[in-house]
Amino acid sequence: MANYLVTGCAGFIASRVTRLLLDQGHQVTGIDDLSDGYDPRLKHWRLDQLRDVETFKFSQTDLRDLNRLAERFDDGFDAVVNLGARAGVRQSVENPWIYAETNYTGTLNLLELCREFGVKKFVLASTSSVYGDDTTPPFSEDAATSKPLSPYASSKKAAETLVYSYHYLHGIDATVFRFFTVFGPAGRPDMSIFKFTKAIVEDRPLTLFGDGGSRDFTHVDDVARGVVAGIKPVGYEIINLGSDHPVRTTHVISLIEKRLGKSAQVVVADRPPVDVNSTWADISKASSLLDWKPQVSLEDGVASAVDWYLANRDWAKDLLE
Repeated sequence: MANYLVTGCAGFIASRVTRLLLDQGHQVTGIDDLSDGYDPRLKHWRLDQLRDVETFKFSQTDLRDLNRLAERFDDGFDAVVNLGARAGVRQSVENPWIYAETNYTGTLNLLELCREFGVKKFVLASTSSVYGDDTTPPFSEDAATSKPLSPYASSKKAAETLVYSYHYLHGIDATVFRFFTVFGPAGRPDMSIFKFTKAIVEDRPLTLFGDGGSRDFTHVDDVARGVVAGIKPVGYEIINLGSDHPVRTTHVISLIEKRLGKSAQVVVADRPPVDVNSTWADISKASSLLDWKPQVSLEDGVASAVDWYLANRDWAKDLLE
């Protein structure tokens, strides 16, 4: 049994990673600041799904608080899985400071503590947003990432380079994952599939930016499996986790409509300048290094997300982005 620190454990992806590690018999210390980056009620709901496991410990801790973070490291960890972050492309334009502090300085704090306490493995959650809007699809890990379109993407790119520095200087084995449009049950309320489902169910207009573009939608359970696989020693690697099957956003809307048996009221608006038009993951490295490939189809994944909303509608309908 290994002992892991998972940051952002009440978050969408991290809560699934935590559960998978616990189900495999490991011990997990989860930390999360339960911030209002989006509605904390959803974070508390996810956290409640983990509290029944004896090998799970939770601490409400902010990644920016180095001294409080250091207290957690007294337990001794086999690896740190840093999935905690301030997420959201458009929101990062409004408050870029919190993104820099959480995503960059928070990563720095964790890496310093790994160095000090001798933790030899570090996993970082990054994003397909680092590829910007001028990368030739499918996006491979060695593509240029020097033109991020948002402070969020910039903060994640900066964190990636910091992880490499600590690998180079201090021998920390590191896996950096770039996630592609993760979706599924209990997803973030500011993400498209949650927003589309909520709008259709609640008879509200659904906003489509431009023609909607295309996205490489990836189910959260597939992403969680990839992250856990990436805890093994790799040296230093950046690895895409995506479906490798981008689809039009309008097609996803049609799948939600079909599941609900109800039509959307679509309102078209201009695409924000921080939004990329399309994403498409080259996942050959994940396949070769981790023996990983996505298993959940888009149709099944959309159904699982829609069904979760319907089952939790009494409170999920009031969640704030």
